[in-house]
Parts: sequence; structure tokens; C-alpha cells
Amino acid sequence: HYAGTMGLVQRDSIELFRNLLKTSRQHSTFCITLADAGWIAGTGVKRGSDPRTMADSDLIVMWGGNPVYTQVNVMHHVARARRQRNAKLVVVDPYYTATAKKADQHLMLRPGTDGALACAVMHQLFADDMVDREYLAQYCDVPTELEHHLQSKSPAWAAGITGLEAGEIIDFARLYGNTERSFLRLGYGFTRSRNGAANMHAASCLPALTGAWRYPGGGALYANGGIYGIDQSVIKGLDVLDTSTRVLDQSRIGDVLCGNPRDLQGGPPVTALLVQNTNPVVVAPETKKVIQGFARDDLFTCVHEQFFTETAAMADIVLPATMFLEHDDFYQAGGHTHVQVTRGLVTPFAECRSNHWVLAQLANRLGFRHAGFQKEARELIDESLRLSGLPGEQTSFQNHWVDCAPAFETSNFIDGFETPDKRFHFKPDWSRVGPAFEQMPELPDYMPIANDADAQHPFRLVAAPARQFLNTSFTETRTSQMAETRPTLMLRSDDAARYSIKDGGLVRVGNRLADILLHAKIFDGMQPGVVIIESIWPNQAFIEGLGVNALVSAEPGLPNGGAIYHDTAVWIQPETGRQHESA
Repeated sequence: HYAGTMGLVQRDSIELFRNLLKTSRQHSTFCITLADAGWIAGTGVKRGSDPRTMADSDLIVMWGGNPVYTQVNVMHHVARARRQRNAKLVVVDPYYTATAKKADQHLMLRPGTDGALACAVMHQLFADDMVDREYLAQYCDVPTELEHHLQSKSPAWAAGITGLEAGEIIDFARLYGNTERSFLRLGYGFTRSRNGAANMHAASCLPALTGAWRYPGGGALYANGGIYGIDQSVIKGLDVLDTSTRVLDQSRIGDVLCGNPRDLQGGPPVTALLVQNTNPVVVAPETKKVIQGFARDDLFTCVHEQFFTETAAMADIVLPATMFLEHDDFYQAGGHTHVQVTRGLVTPFAECRSNHWVLAQLANRLGFRHAGFQKEARELIDESLRLSGLPGEQTSFQNHWVDCAPAFETSNFIDGFETPDKRFHFKPDWSRVGPAFEQMPELPDYMPIANDADAQHPFRLVAAPARQFLNTSFTETRTSQMAETRPTLMLRSDDAARYSIKDGGLVRVGNRLADILLHAKIFDGMQPGVVIIESIWPNQAFIEGLGVNALVSAEPGLPNGGAIYHDTAVWIQPETGRQHESA
């Protein structure tokens, strides 16, 4: 399961079902694991500046995200800051996105090199004496050691890694260092590589150097999941949790289902599978292996879904699921600060049933009794809110939302960071973050472990979000399909000319895992050797029925796992024998 349905009852009741049955647990690594690790390494907690204070900023840096596509509320705050304060917008992204088009400066770096850029910016801040030494002494762990470490991390050094000009890096560093009210808005995208957590940690260090946390409109935000403290103990059945049961890595579901002993942790094979809220046949890395695993004759699979997805097509039993307008639930935001209660507005269609209802019925039929399955969703919402010190279901629904924003002193860490010593950690204790901590850099650095291009695979692929889709949600919607048209490989005109690839022509893209066929789209908005596939289109939308995640490795990112969707080296070649299909 994952987050196709994001309410805290309908998404998370499967945890109670799992805990009652004592089944294998899940390490949920599709989305946030790498970003969480990098952010929490420095700050100690998943929270940051109130996003609304972007409107009070004089400089907004959007690093590793494309909010014009994925988070339009951010652009509302950006527009206010530009209109009212003449604020500057800087975008750090490997390609010329819709957000980059609106920027005053676009740092179009090579994928996976964000750590080098961040270190060079910090080097320049120290070199130009644009750091807040009083803040460093009061709020940070090892500023002197960091300054010494960064002496070799010059803009010229970073230019050779990132592909940027040294002058671009210097200009950005000076703009950032000279702007007290600088707001660093960190996205998920730049963390989805093997070195993603190190990249996030390095970037998150910037406001600590300048003391931007001190100022309204200053600081940084990755996500605010840590501000709510929602009590889900009944919903998730934490009282019946058995921590001795194994935890299987979601992003390695192909290896899990194919019986890899390492992934099964020496335990028995998975022989039964219940899927809610996710579409792993399309979303998970190494698609061919995932399909192979789902195709096992001895695997019983039940998929509870809103649409007949490609995962549903491989199930033994498919149960129809409700959509959010058809069930009760409550939600906590990641990119803002609100809890919202929703109620079903329409009667569920035909035999569609909510996640919680299906799980409760299964549990009862299997002889399990638990308060989380004896109560209706609305009762659980009310209980959870009250246990969390928030207004109950009725009041929260009538008020439309509950704003859980902490005070400025908390959100901007004026009261100290959530680390044992209350300081921001340039030198994190990575062992507190994940098991592969020994491979992490002691101090912010470029971690050269990404799947870089080589002679056999000369291109670096980024599998970025498409504007009309939300992962695989909305890919079934005809209007979204028409707006996106078809899967395409975006590549530069000079790269295309070198391989005799025409705009609209067929191109094959591959690596050791698979190769896929799709149409080319000439686009000069990235560095040479970088290609983009905006997705996640269903596999069946591709010409040969195999999509972009077939090319993505299931190797976990460091130090705590995480899917590496933007960390893929590939070869490309024109499909000359089938050019007639390019029309």
C-alpha cells in the first residue's frame, strides 16, 4: 500500500490489518525516505518555516521541485512575494521546467550533483564573509570544522561536477548571502538518487550559514509532517504491533516476489498479497522483475482499486474501491500546515467499498476483534483528533480545517533544533537515520555514487512528473491523457543530431535492466547527455507495453533506503525500421 488514498483512516487502516494478522511489514520507500533522511539528519525533525511566510521573502529558492506542476500553492506565495516585495526566484533543477521558466535565475545542473553545488555555495559564503558567525556559534554543531572542510569545495570544483559555470554559482551564493529573508523550498526530486539524502542534507545547511532562520520570510521548508502529532494508535493498531515481524522494502517488491533471499531476510516466500492505494506494476522500479513476481502461479493477489490498473489486471481477485468523495476521512498536509476532515458527498457507486470497510469485514470474518475495526470511520476520526488535542470531527468539519502551524520560534528553530544538543548538525549522526550510515559523508559533500553516464550508457535519465498526472493517478482520465498526448523522450537537438534522431521519431532507450520504445521530442532545456521522460504513463501507453520504471534500478538509496527514480544511466538509438509509426 502507499498513498493513492491519502486520508489517515482509509490509507492507514491496512496497518491494523497487518498487525492483527502478524504479516510481513512494509518499509515504505517509494517517495519520501531519502528526503526525510537528509532533512532530519540536520534539523532532527520533519518541519520547517511556515510556507505562507514565503510571501514575506525577498529571495525564494526552489531546489529540486517543479511546483507549477506539483504544488501550485507554492506559486501563489511566490507570486505574492514578487508582487509585494519584488522578490527574486531561483530554481535549481536539471531541466527547464515550467517553474524554471518563471525564475530570475535557473541553475540547470547535472542530475545528482546537488551536493557539490550546495558545498560550493557554502564555500563562497565563507570566502566572502557572508555567514552569520553569531548564529553559527549559538545554533550549529561544528562551524569551524565545516569551514575548514569546505576550503577545497570551490565554485570551480563544483563547476566540473555540476556542469554549471563557476560564475553562476558565485552569483547565486552572493545573492543568497546578501538576502536576509531568503526562503529555501526543498523538493523531493533532487533526493531520488543513490546520494539523495546527502544532497538534501548539504542543501539544508545553507540557511544555517546565513542565519536566515532568524527572519520572518527566511529559513527553509522540505515538509511539515512533524508538526501534527496525530494519534493513530487505534487506526494503526499499535497495541498489537509485533516488532519481530520482518519488514520488506516496498521499492524492491520485484526482488521480494521473485524470492531474493536477501530481500526475504531468510524467511519464507510471499504467497499472498493484498494491495491498496498503489499500482506497483507501474510505479515500482525494475518493472520486468515486478511483473515476473506478480505472475507467479503460487502467489494469491487481491487488489482493492478504483480503476482496473495494470496491477489489478494481475490479481486473482479485484475489489472495487471508493474515491475520496465517497467516504469519510481526514488528512494532514505536507506542504502546508492544516488538518482537514472530509465526509463522503455521494453514495458509493455500485459495489465500491472503502478501504477501512473492506479491511474491517475481512478482519471480522477471520475472527479478529479490535476497536479500530469495530468503529465507523467517522468515529475513528473523532477519537483520533481528540486524542491529539485537536477539535473533534464535527467541529473540524464545520470549520473546514484546523491550522496546526507552530509559533515562529518553533517553526524556525529559534528555540533550538530537535537534535539532542538543540543545534543544527553539519556533522550528523547518520546512525540515527539509517542502517547504511557508514557510507555517508561526515560533513556536507558531493557523494559520487550515482549511476553516472559511461561509454556504454552515455545519457543520464530523469523520470520527472508529468503535469497532468500524479504518479499513476489521473492516467486513466481521458482529458489528462489527451493533454499529455503520449510518452516522449526529451533530448537536446545536438544529442539528437549525433544519433540521427528526428523530432517525433521513434527512439529506443535502454540499459542492463530493459529497453523501451517511445517517441522523441527535441528540447534544449537541459545539459548535453541528459534526457527526460515525464511520466508516470502506464506501461501499456508505451509502444511495446513497457514503461520508464523498467529502466530504474531497485537498488536502495543511502542510508535508509528509498527509490532512486532519477538515478539512471541509459543508451539511446533511433528505431529506424519503424519510423512510419512516428506520425
